[in-house]
Amino acid sequence: MITTENVLKEALTLRPFEKAQLIDRLLASLDKSDQEIDELWAKEAEDRIDAYDQGKIKAIPLEKVVQKYK
Repeated sequence: MITTENVLKEALTLRPFEKAQLIDRLLASLDKSDQEIDELWAKEAEDRIDAYDQGKIKAIPLEKVVQKYK
């Protein structure tokens, strides 16, 4: 029987490059498009653009955002 523990044991024997490839493929397998979520994000983006156009929200310069997280 294949378990996550068995897979991990095998994966740990891989060379670093092979581990990176495996990680990349596993992460890519999680990135499945979901139509409902995509539509919700599109609506959110449109709502934010509308709010900006109407002066309800303001833009923040990139430099200010980057400075906050330094």
